[in-house]
Amino acid sequence: MVSPERFEALSAGLAEGVRARDGLIGLVLLGSASDEASARRDEWSDHDFFAIVEDGRGAQVRPDLSWLPDREHIVLTAREGEIGFVAVYDDGHVFEFAFSEAGELAGAAAGDATVVVDDERGTTTELIERARARADAADRFDPANDARLVLVKLLIGVGRVRRGEVLNGGQLIRQWAVQHLVRAIRGRFAAASGPLRDTIDPVRRFERDFPEWGVRITAALERPAEEAARELFAFTREVLEPGWDDFPSRAADAVAKRLRWEKLSTGY
Repeated sequence: MVSPERFEALSAGLAEGVRARDGLIGLVLLGSASDEASARRDEWSDHDFFAIVEDGRGAQVRPDLSWLPDREHIVLTAREGEIGFVAVYDDGHVFEFAFSEAGELAGAAAGDATVVVDDERGTTTELIERARARADAADRFDPANDARLVLVKLLIGVGRVRRGEVLNGGQLIRQWAVQHLVRAIRGRFAAASGPLRDTIDPVRRFERDFPEWGVRITAALERPAEEAARELFAFTREVLEPGWDDFPSRAADAVAKRLRWEKLSTGY
């Protein structure tokens, strides 16, 4: 567990490292690492951040991570794509960060964020303003469309499982169907989503806003893939369908028939 003092020391070390490294012009602390979300930190909080590189120098600067604080305590670094990086310290603390030019983050979205280092032009501040606007625009749901996609992912996923593609089918069921189910619930019951929800990832803190339903979904996911799909299908109809004209009831009946889940094709 990283103490609050250690967390702040790492944040300060990041800022110092960015300021000292030639070619770096900005640092943004994100999520619970930011000042505005500091009250949300707990023993599992990581450092999420953007480290911004001068335009045109990304390829040159990216191979060097010597500016990270307490380098001697880092036990692992890895890349996630071209500009994504992760570092793990010997106490288990994690850095997850984008290490890029501002233009390479043109499509980024950001919620809670603190600009710690910036250049004279305000490049990093401008980047975060656009990223926040993008996150606000994305924090809207189309529950009817997401409910349809839940059915699609479950139908395809179970088909893959029955074909013997259990890993791929399970991914469709446990990841994509659940993602759309959560989005559908948040859209259908928008007033229940609290102010601490993550505007980028709707699954984050879902249990805080919908504790009973979070338990139900988690319990379903603990079952084998097709059983999980069947439970999620039944849950979807139970929670979303009653009193909602936009629920795709005919499609749900068709899915139940195709998968021979006739007992689940009752509708509301």
